[in-house]
Amino acid sequence: MLTIKNLHAGVEDKEILKGIDLEVKPGEVHAIMGPNGSGKSTLSSVIAGKEEYEVSEGEIYLEGEDIGELAAEERAHKGLFLSFQYPVEIPGVSVTNFIKTAINESRKAKGMEDMPANEMLKKIREKAELLDIDRKFLSRSLNEGFSGGEKKRNEIFQLAMLEPKLAILDETDSGLDIDALRIVANGVNKLRSKDNAVVVITHYQRLLEYIVPDFVHVLHDGKIVKSGTKELALELEAKGYDWVKQEVTA
Repeated sequence: MLTIKNLHAGVEDKEILKGIDLEVKPGEVHAIMGPNGSGKSTLSSVIAGKEEYEVSEGEIYLEGEDIGELAAEERAHKGLFLSFQYPVEIPGVSVTNFIKTAINESRKAKGMEDMPANEMLKKIREKAELLDIDRKFLSRSLNEGFSGGEKKRNEIFQLAMLEPKLAILDETDSGLDIDALRIVANGVNKLRSKDNAVVVITHYQRLLEYIVPDFVHVLHDGKIVKSGTKELALELEAKGYDWVKQEVTA
């Protein structure tokens, strides 16, 4: 699904990622953890193709295709989804209209016609029901006046509607209370399948109590310095990131 080889990247001549190797297979959930400044959000941004980051070395493949030269929009059309830590507000554009536009733009990029209105409506109803989303919520302006939990619920709804091959959740647990955290996690778990994959980027172990990863990777100073199963996240919770730093420098 996703293969990263020797990825070096940074911003404004400052190298942040210093040789990342990662392979995510279909059906898997990978968690990437690390202290502040370790390069977690930079990694998600580089995979998604954000323009402000420059790749100096390495390759990124999605389903065997080199996407390193593709724009962010093209990567999205290929099936890559990135949830933002701080989603933007779009006054005057409803959640429903936004998702309709996103789906039809994706279809257009693949040479397909717009999704028929009755099919779109059926899909919206099915996904809203799956995620326990009230229809009134769908008529509200995108993220305007939304609580942190509502913004995250909206992103999971977008994820459900777009059905990407690879979803990257960048610190999606940031600022969420326990109820909102459960809503997000339940949504992600309902959408997991053998045909898609999820990369969860988080600072804390608590999200991984609800979204159980197949693999956990620890990022430190721009490199993956330790990988393991979900037990590694529990070890980090108990010992802290200083434990990993000491192992790296030992």
